Amino acid sequence: MNATPIFKKVALIGFGLIGGSIARAARAQGLAGEIVTTAHSAKTRARVAELGIVDRVAETNAEAVRDADLVILCIPVGACGPVAREIAPHLKAGAIVSDVGSVKGAVVRDMAPHLPASAHFVPAHPVAGTEHSGPDSGFAELFINRWCILTPPQGTDPSAVDRLRAFWTRLGARVEIMTPDHHDMVLAITSHLPHLIAYTIVGTADELGQVTSSEVINFSAGGFRDFTRIAASDPTMWRDVFLANKDAVLEMLGTFNEDLSKLTRAIRRGDGEALFEHFTRTRAIRRGIVDIGQDSAAPDFGRPLANLTKEPE
Repeated sequence: MNATPIFKKVALIGFGLIGGSIARAARAQGLAGEIVTTAHSAKTRARVAELGIVDRVAETNAEAVRDADLVILCIPVGACGPVAREIAPHLKAGAIVSDVGSVKGAVVRDMAPHLPASAHFVPAHPVAGTEHSGPDSGFAELFINRWCILTPPQGTDPSAVDRLRAFWTRLGARVEIMTPDHHDMVLAITSHLPHLIAYTIVGTADELGQVTSSEVINFSAGGFRDFTRIAASDPTMWRDVFLANKDAVLEMLGTFNEDLSKLTRAIRRGDGEALFEHFTRTRAIRRGIVDIGQDSAAPDFGRPLANLTKEPE
């Protein structure tokens, strides 16, 4: 544990997978003198208090952010604007305000007009997660060797950016800085479109009348099984992501449809060479992701395998 806090008080608004993981990791690394959180649901607030992960659970957003040096909104992107307006009068001078949303252009547009000039606005996106949600889903190791992208608006105090960079670095993340628009274009293809495809494929399988539900579940091959994991992600969060980043997603979806049409023609024409060339290129991308440590090369994605037991003689 590193005993030198970066911030005296950190306030987390929202306490699901990301908020809970930040709290656990920040406490483990000694990054805050005090960690205070709140959540929209009284049930969630009560559960956080039971877990004992934070120093205090506040009843309101205003109470949580009062005197905080760092405020992180760990909520769906569609709620960021209204919450920024709500907390603005209660922010201390010099406070850093951030978020964890996977869309940045809309977050900047929605939050920035409400925040006082005395606060430093440094949006962030930790590119890490699982399909689980809720206050029990977080874990301190979530951000280790994962990217956290900061998208400070033009004119942001560099020292505020440096402090937030140091915070995420000590949570284990690798930090990159981008403009909000560039971030949204990159994430549209690496995150948002894959989720949209997963939701579509799982929905299509569910709607197939000639295949029973039990068959879809019982005979799920590895590919479909992994799509179902992605499609199990939080519906509210992803609804907001697609609405907030619709321009970039639609552009990437258009490109995807063009590529899908090429593969459709190759299959129809029996063009094995085109298919082989495409699959070879995509296989190399997977190897590159493993080589830089962003995933495991273990068989079956590292899932534990059952042992084959020998029948008694």
